[in-house]
Amino acid sequence: MFKKTFLMMQACGALTFSCIAFAEASADDNTIELQALEVQGRALSYYKEDETNLVTKTNTSIDNTPQSVQVVTKTLIEDQAARQITDLYRSISGLSQYQPATVTLRGFMQDEILYDGLKGDPFGDFSIPQLFTIEQVQVLKGPSGAVYGAGEPGGVINYVTKKPTYEQQNTLQVTAGNKDFLSGSIESSGPANEEASQRYRVGIYSDGQDSYRNNVEEENQIIDLGYAWDIDQDNTLTVQYTDIHQYLSGARLRGIPTDDDGNFLADTSWNNNEKSDYQELDAQVFQMRLDHSINDWLESNVALRYFENTENQKYHEVVGLLDSDSDGVIDTTQRQYRDQVRSRKGITLAGNLIAELGDHTVLLGSDYFHEKNSFLYYRASKTADGVSNLSLTDPVYGQDNVSDYTMHLKTDETTTSDRLGVYAQDQWQITDKLNLLSGIRIDRYEESYQDHMSSEGEKQYNDTGYTARFGGSYQLNDTWKPYASVSTGFVPQDAADQQSSVGGPFDPEASHQVEVGVRSYWLNNKLNVNLAAYRIIRENILQEDPNDSDMLVAIGKVRSKGIELDVMADITPRWVANVSYAYNDTVVKEANDGIQYADGDRFANTPYHQLGAWTRYDFPSLASSIALGSDYVSGQINRQGQKVKPYSVYDLSWQTHWQDWKFQVNVKNLFDKEYAVSGFTDKIGSFVGERRRVYVSAAYQF
Repeated sequence: MFKKTFLMMQACGALTFSCIAFAEASADDNTIELQALEVQGRALSYYKEDETNLVTKTNTSIDNTPQSVQVVTKTLIEDQAARQITDLYRSISGLSQYQPATVTLRGFMQDEILYDGLKGDPFGDFSIPQLFTIEQVQVLKGPSGAVYGAGEPGGVINYVTKKPTYEQQNTLQVTAGNKDFLSGSIESSGPANEEASQRYRVGIYSDGQDSYRNNVEEENQIIDLGYAWDIDQDNTLTVQYTDIHQYLSGARLRGIPTDDDGNFLADTSWNNNEKSDYQELDAQVFQMRLDHSINDWLESNVALRYFENTENQKYHEVVGLLDSDSDGVIDTTQRQYRDQVRSRKGITLAGNLIAELGDHTVLLGSDYFHEKNSFLYYRASKTADGVSNLSLTDPVYGQDNVSDYTMHLKTDETTTSDRLGVYAQDQWQITDKLNLLSGIRIDRYEESYQDHMSSEGEKQYNDTGYTARFGGSYQLNDTWKPYASVSTGFVPQDAADQQSSVGGPFDPEASHQVEVGVRSYWLNNKLNVNLAAYRIIRENILQEDPNDSDMLVAIGKVRSKGIELDVMADITPRWVANVSYAYNDTVVKEANDGIQYADGDRFANTPYHQLGAWTRYDFPSLASSIALGSDYVSGQINRQGQKVKPYSVYDLSWQTHWQDWKFQVNVKNLFDKEYAVSGFTDKIGSFVGERRRVYVSAAYQF
């Protein structure tokens, strides 16, 4: 299992020696002494970001942004030893896990993400994004259609990738943990010439691990390259390339069936997959951006992102539950075997013109997104096709020979999408205290759908969407900074979902949000408290029919409302805290065709309460720190109304520095709690939270 991991670590070692030699040579030529800078207040200095361009596509102070936005900084990611995005959910209010690779945000499932503000997710539909190449995680809450086009109304997640740096930075890191976890990485970034007008970045990462779930092993390899060139004082070109490989045996990993009260019907190590099942992802990304300063009041940027990925999945899926001994207790599952290949290729091209016109900052822009998706799907169902049942209480794996299954072609389709958007935005600083933001966008969507199993030929769909946003922020004083906004969203239904064979055609989705909030600073800026309240209406949402997994249904209207509270505090110069709380109430207000969903009207996987906390205490005399994290999620329901129990888990971290070394120990799920993070259906069950994991890492900077 670890063969590839060790090979990648050997490559890391070779790169380490070359980087040391390069760094020493550079040090001989240019020795620079830097004065020590003492910074007090870790929370507001390192955990808080004051500015972002996610909300407006211009560099804008978050305090002047009339919509809720959260930024998880590099320091917070490192302090929590976050390896993948699931490790950071506690630090983002209103965000919780829906499925392993998707989240709930402000009450709605959200699975489309951005990289540096561009579409093109290399991790596909079922792979969890890794954080090795990520500098920051930014989350814009609520509809983002006025700047990014079609998207879920709960918000959008944007990953800011690591870029080449002006100063030399070299890091070698090795991490080991229980369940045979082992990872190694090397990162080198800095000037490629004496003037630092050309810069580079090289990153290599590899890991391997076992799991608490039966038959599961995981491997990840990432190669990340970057080059930046200051062509002249007015032009900077940045080019990046990333190669990703992920392999999970015993997967696609699903949940464990529960009873109506949320109790697991099997041990949490149970898995419906055989050891020979797997999920494999191969992806490549190429990205390029040119920033151009036209004059002292006008600038532009043009960006291109190309990606392609292939997900191969061969796995067993639970499709039936049996009481084999008629004692009234479900003890056996009926399964399907699924052989699926998903491949995607896409390109995004975006351009923006930003003008500083006195009190107005005007943005004019356009983006184009082209994507081609192919999906090939064979399956064998239950014992009739040779797929054996699997006990929940005493599973016996390896009963079947997959080659003996009777496979049936279920899906063979290709979808091609083209999306063109044009948008305009004005940020008007009316006074020193009052700022207004207005924006509109028009999107044209065209999709072609080809069912290769049908003789009907290619089908064409198109639509036009209009979105807008209006808001304002006001600085009452140095303490209180309230804001308010109204925003809309639009999402066309996928062409494949418009087919009569799955229940189509369906009207496009539409959404709008009203949000009010206040940002406040207390105790001489040692305490930052952000409070937001929102109400979202979303219409024509497609969901899997709870009575027929091969069909879709449209929920007529869903309303989400809630409040979010985010606190960052420097309690003392040594003691900091970061707390995020969210209350959300998402219900079905109108259901088409009399369909009732999940407990009458409550929406699935939308906890009423979430509370995440991270607190750290430093010991300067020991160059060490200790930190404690906690995550509480209240009760939920799955798509069929079964309960998902509330849970609380705790993490512990210790960190120390010695010369150029940083040593860190992280214990996740400190008390080894068994719990479910979310639910799906009665057959697939609830998704199991990770059991106790212990990681020990050593990082060397040179």
